[in-house]
Amino acid sequence: MTQQTRDHGGNLDAAIQDFGGAPEDWIDLSTGINPVAYPVPPIRAEAWAILPRKSDMARLMGAARVAYGTKADIVALAGAQGAIQAVPFLRAPGLARVLTPTYNEHAAALRMGGWTTQEVPSVDALTGAELAVVVNPNNPDGLFYTPEALRDLAGQVGLLVVDESFGDPAPELSLAGQVHELDNVLILRSFGKFYGLAGVRLGFALGAAPLVDCLREMAGPWPVSGPAIDIACAALADTDWQAETIARLTQDAARLDALAQGAGWTLIGGTPLFRTYHAPDAAEAQNALAKAHIWSRIFPYSPNWVRLGLAGTEPEWHRLTAAFNTLKG
Repeated sequence: MTQQTRDHGGNLDAAIQDFGGAPEDWIDLSTGINPVAYPVPPIRAEAWAILPRKSDMARLMGAARVAYGTKADIVALAGAQGAIQAVPFLRAPGLARVLTPTYNEHAAALRMGGWTTQEVPSVDALTGAELAVVVNPNNPDGLFYTPEALRDLAGQVGLLVVDESFGDPAPELSLAGQVHELDNVLILRSFGKFYGLAGVRLGFALGAAPLVDCLREMAGPWPVSGPAIDIACAALADTDWQAETIARLTQDAARLDALAQGAGWTLIGGTPLFRTYHAPDAAEAQNALAKAHIWSRIFPYSPNWVRLGLAGTEPEWHRLTAAFNTLKG
């Protein structure tokens, strides 16, 4: 399967252009970002005023290492996207394979980096690639692989990149606790999705020292901001908020599934942060929701898949319920 178009969710400007309204009139469910963000703590004036010190970066790395349960080397970047754009330059270009359908920036970045890039439909088809990419759990279908399966895969490819951007609600799927034992695996983590703070632009890459050192050199001395460090150190250490959020997201995902089922949609899969459904006509469903100023995500490779994030407040859930009621046959 080939995806040439770098389309994304979060394109609310396009929705407004086609369906009217102002940004505040819309419920944007086109992304998989937690709609109930971590409460931003007070930020030190110094964090705004000076470049982050080595001690600040060390504090952030320590918080991330504990939160992700890893002994691996780790580097902070401008979101998981920062790592995705750097990965093609970790090795000389060769044959890369990306397990698809998935987040299309992986294949796009590899092509831009000079790699011969194949998008393949099964894990078995990744075997023999000089660089292989697996998103776990996957966006948009929620397909997942155990750490054991990924370790086996690592032995069959040159460099294995495992994107765990949606992994926070499912720590049992993470390879982070084992990646220090593997010299050819790089794990990517997103901060903004689970913590609902995508605008902070923070992510991490975990892996063997040679890989992480190379990413660190490419990122430069100040890859993230002082305020991002303060926010992330608080959030990554807040285990009570994390547990409560996973419970809420899980309940809300089931609530969304019930609404979709009532409209005759079938669950394809997803994570507690987003759900993907089979609808009779994806474009028609998106348009119908958009008339209620609710934005969804559809995909160029499927006429039936619709992905929805979660509503964040009860008024939003009421609006979403009313919109789904108009879809019932």
